[in-house]
Amino acid sequence: MTDQADLSDDLVAALRSIAATELLLVALDFDGTLSPTVDNPRDARALPAARDALERLRAAPATKVALVSGRAMDSLEHVADAPDDVILSGSHGAEFRVNGELIAPELTDDERARLEPLREALERAAAVAPGAWVEVKAVGFALHTRKSDAHHALEANELARSLTSRMPSLTVRVGKNVLEFSVVDATKGGALRRLRQYTGATGILFAGDDVTDEDGFAALGADDLALKVGDGESLARYRVADLAMMPSVLELLADQRG
Repeated sequence: MTDQADLSDDLVAALRSIAATELLLVALDFDGTLSPTVDNPRDARALPAARDALERLRAAPATKVALVSGRAMDSLEHVADAPDDVILSGSHGAEFRVNGELIAPELTDDERARLEPLREALERAAAVAPGAWVEVKAVGFALHTRKSDAHHALEANELARSLTSRMPSLTVRVGKNVLEFSVVDATKGGALRRLRQYTGATGILFAGDDVTDEDGFAALGADDLALKVGDGESLARYRVADLAMMPSVLELLADQRG
């Protein structure tokens, strides 16, 4: 059990307030929010205390749990190992799993035609940075450089931007040691809006640690709670120092909802 006393008074008050909403949606990023970042993304797992707290929230009345990640759906399903009643949103809102049913994005012929040139460009960029690799996603690709040194990572990212600069209608996202390119404009903000509509949530808590989570924070309203994990500028009103504090956040919510 973690110590809820480590949470700020303002955050505790905000958590108690959002916990009183009629139908609560607890939406969480995965990497850096529930799970430490690891060299091999397939090895990532949620902190045991956070997983236990999510189990309590799943069982709480009028409470929905969702994971909203930049990971491709197959990767998110693997690391989350979550039951079907946990809603999953992968590829920054391009993919969903609802009640165990996968909802894949529908690409146009033009969008599908742009995927292979994009992949070839990013593979060329990854080749200049030892340790870099390209992750395949539903609507694009991600160039990962967490295993590369800073010089080569910068070189790979600059080459990727140069090679894709004239490709039409690409959405580019910068994350922690990752540069992502998509042929559609899917964001975590769009994912949260869709989840609100689906669940009928009267209040949403969304927590995330990365730059790509800012789209999610921007989509929240006055009756929601945006929680930044870690340092860096953010639209989120509330913050915890690191993911080790997330179990305390989720346990307090579970206490209140139970």
